Amino acid sequence: MAKTNATYEAMVVYSLKNGEDAAKELAEKFKGMIEAAGELVNVDEWGKRKLAYDIDYQSDGYYVLYTFNSEPAFPAEFDRVLRITDGVLRSLIIVK
Repeated sequence: MAKTNATYEAMVVYSLKNGEDAAKELAEKFKGMIEAAGELVNVDEWGKRKLAYDIDYQSDGYYVLYTFNSEPAFPAEFDRVLRITDGVLRSLIIVK
């Protein structure tokens, strides 16, 4: 039985500690990672927003919402890479 692709949403909050340009570069890096592993449906850049509470002494973050289709194994790997990447404050991946 073949695995079927599912639709996922990933909300990622990037750190602005190194500036907004560094956050945009990270957003592009992860966009490329999604495109390599599946089909990128939409990227919704919310931009700089105030965080509900400080994370690592930072009160602002750069928000990006990715919508993509992929094999079921990819989101776990994507989440692992997000967690170990400097510059990512928070991330959440859900099945749409």
